[in-house]
Amino acid sequence: MDMTPPDTTTHRPDFAQTFSAFGSGLTFADLSPAAVAAARLNIFDTLACSIAGVKTPGSPEMREILREWGGAEQAQVLWSNLRVPAPQAAWINGIMSHACDYDDTHDKAILHAGVSILPAAIAAAEIAGRPVSGQDFLTAVALGLELICRLGVATRVGIIRTGFIYSSLFSYFGATAAAARILGLSAADTQNALGIAFSQAAGTHQVTRDGALTKRMQPGFGARAALVSVAMARRNIRGAQNVFEGIDGLGRIYLRNELDPEILRDGLGARWHFEDLSYKPYPCCRMNHTAIDAALALRARPGFDLGKVTAIRAGLNAQGNQAVGVPIDMRRAPENVVQAQFSICYTIACALVQGGVSLSDFTPEAIRRPEILAVSARVTPVVDEAFERDMGRHVTPARVEADMGGTTLSEQVLEARGNVLTPMTDAEKRRKLEDCLAFGGFGTHHADAVAGVIEGLEISRDVAADFRGLSGLVQT
Repeated sequence: MDMTPPDTTTHRPDFAQTFSAFGSGLTFADLSPAAVAAARLNIFDTLACSIAGVKTPGSPEMREILREWGGAEQAQVLWSNLRVPAPQAAWINGIMSHACDYDDTHDKAILHAGVSILPAAIAAAEIAGRPVSGQDFLTAVALGLELICRLGVATRVGIIRTGFIYSSLFSYFGATAAAARILGLSAADTQNALGIAFSQAAGTHQVTRDGALTKRMQPGFGARAALVSVAMARRNIRGAQNVFEGIDGLGRIYLRNELDPEILRDGLGARWHFEDLSYKPYPCCRMNHTAIDAALALRARPGFDLGKVTAIRAGLNAQGNQAVGVPIDMRRAPENVVQAQFSICYTIACALVQGGVSLSDFTPEAIRRPEILAVSARVTPVVDEAFERDMGRHVTPARVEADMGGTTLSEQVLEARGNVLTPMTDAEKRRKLEDCLAFGGFGTHHADAVAGVIEGLEISRDVAADFRGLSGLVQT
C-alpha cells in the first residue's frame, strides 16, 4: 500500500474548510423533508438505545466516576437526576446509547452514527446560553450525522486493514460539527474545532477482538471530545487546518491514503448519506444480522429439526468473519456480554433454539445457558469467496447451512433487515422503544412521553428543557 504523502499542488481547500463553511451556514430550510425525517428517526432510535443502556455493565460505574469527579452542573446525564460538566454528560450519554449495540448502522460505511452525534448535540444545547429550538437542533444533528456518514462512505479501506473502528474514529468530527452548529460557531471557528478534535481522535478495533467493555465506550469519547473542541475554539484556540487531506491528515495517517476526496464533496447539501442509516432489529453487532435472519428462515423450513443438526456453517465476508467469527473458541462460548454481542455462533444459536434474538439474550446469566451453548458449539464461520469479492466492504451477507444426517438445508440473506430496502415498521420501532424501556428497568408506559418529545421537535422552542423534563420523568 502506497503510504507516500498525497499531492498538495492543486491548492484545493481541505475538506475541513469546505465542510465548516457549509455547516456554519446550514439552516433548517436547507434540509429536505426526507433528511428531517431521517434525523428525527435517528434521535428516536438513539434515545431508545440509551434507555436500554442505563444499567448495563459500564454505565453505572461511569456514573459513579462522574459523581466522584463533580464539577459544574452544566448538562443532564440522561435518565437520572445527575448534572455534570457538558463534556462528561456527552461522554456518559454516548456510552449508554451504544451499550447494547442496538443502535443505528450505516451498512456501507460500517459505522454507528447517532451514539456520538446526539449526546454531543444535547450537551451543547444545555450550554448554549439561549434556548435552542427544535429546528436548530434537527439541523445540527443532521449536519453531524452527515459528516460521520460521509467520511465512512468516502473511506475505501476496511476496518480490519486499518485497525480503527470508524464509529469511534469519525465520531470526533461528526460530533464536533453538531456541537459547533448548536453553538453558532463561525466557519473559521468550526474548522479550528475540527482540528482540535483531530488531535484527540482514536478508536481501536482491538476492543472488539478482546471483547473489552470499552468497545461500547469509544463513541462516547468522541462526544466528549466534541464539547472540549468547541469550547477551545470559542476561546480562539487554533487547531489543525488541513484535517482530512493534509500531508499528515486523517486520510494518510489513519486511512492509508484511501479517503476519496471526490466522494467527500460530491452532492454536499443535496445528497444526504445519513438517510441510508439502518436501524437494528437485534441488539448485537450488525455483522450478525444477516446470519440471524438466515437462521430464522432455516428454522421455519419444512423438515428442519434442530435435534438432528450435526454441524452448521455460516458463510460471510472476511471483515464479518474477523468481527464476529474468530477466534472460534471465543465465538462459540463467549465469556462476557460484549463477546456474545460479537459472536455469530452465539446469535445463530439463539435464533435457532428460541426463534429470535433479544435484549434478554445479552446478560451474564443468559450467555451461559447450556441449551444455547450446545448449538453454538456446532457453528463454524467460513469466508465465502463470492461474498468477499462482491460485498467485501459492506455489512456481510450470510449463508447458513445445517447438516442433518445426510441432508443439508441452506438459507442465504444478502441485505440485513432494517435498512432502507427493508425498513422497520412504525409498530416495530414502537416495540423496540418499549423493549428498551423494560430492559432499562422502566415502565413501558413512558413510551408515549419519549415518542411525544421526538414528534414535537420541529415546534419545540427549547429542546434542552424538553430533554431535561423527559429525564425527570423516566429516571433511575
